[in-house]
Amino acid sequence: MNTAEAIQAWVSGWSASRGTADPAATAWGFTIDVGLPGHVVRHVLTTADDAAIRKITEDTTAPGVWLKAPASPEALEPWLGLGWSLAGGPGFLMSAPLSAACPDAPPKTADGYRLRSWTRAGVTHVLVRTTDGAFAARGQIAVVGPTAVVDQVETDPAHQRRGLGRLVMHTLANAAAGQGATEGLLVATSEGRALYETEGWHALAPLTGAMRN
Repeated sequence: MNTAEAIQAWVSGWSASRGTADPAATAWGFTIDVGLPGHVVRHVLTTADDAAIRKITEDTTAPGVWLKAPASPEALEPWLGLGWSLAGGPGFLMSAPLSAACPDAPPKTADGYRLRSWTRAGVTHVLVRTTDGAFAARGQIAVVGPTAVVDQVETDPAHQRRGLGRLVMHTLANAAAGQGATEGLLVATSEGRALYETEGWHALAPLTGAMRN
């Protein structure tokens, strides 16, 4: 799939994962009603359209509006209107065939940890806790047709470098493949990109975020 198609698929999976309203198509991409106090609306552009970005950000004065576009932070920042700022560093839209992301032998849960997974409304959640109940790692994946979108993967800093992120990712990929998905998508940070590339994922395009303060 090309970048615009991948972004459209990612938007569908992200909104399913977060339980938002269905994405509304626009001339430049999609608008999603998220409905949270600090994240009311999200605009996602399918191309790096500087004119559209300037209009969106100049016309938006209320806080809690977010935007993502397939552009680097250096390209996006000059297009933002007053009151807008970049949300985090560089982001990367990544993809992988789930056949490559699913190992023949899934990694075992490390000693001292317990993994639980559950699926509701097409979204699979994975939670890793220590044996005494403390949070260690998590992630979720939403299946929309043949595509699965990985979302909200995180490992507590105190439990990093123990293979928990890899365990979560492989568990999610296997669950999505079991639901019939064949292609995975996610948005990664620079640090995450380096990790995911070792697991068979590859970057399709930059995808940088901004928000109205």
